[in-house]
Amino acid sequence: MRNLEQRSIKTGEDDAGINILLTETRLDERRNRAAAHSARLDSLAAHITSRQLNYAEAAELLRQEAEAMNNQAREIC
Repeated sequence: MRNLEQRSIKTGEDDAGINILLTETRLDERRNRAAAHSARLDSLAAHITSRQLNYAEAAELLRQEAEAMNNQAREIC
């Protein structure tokens, strides 16, 4: 999810360093989230394969995972 609210903030010459730091921190967080998400999808794929789940069972597993992720997102806010 993205924050769509835009605020007008006055910045000066001294703010360049903090802006770079914030940008780098945001990019690092995105990379970390992508890596965690990728690992979780890999784990789910391995689970589906090892248990030989049919399409309905696999879909249900994915729905449960999506619900868990939504719950985690709500806790952060």
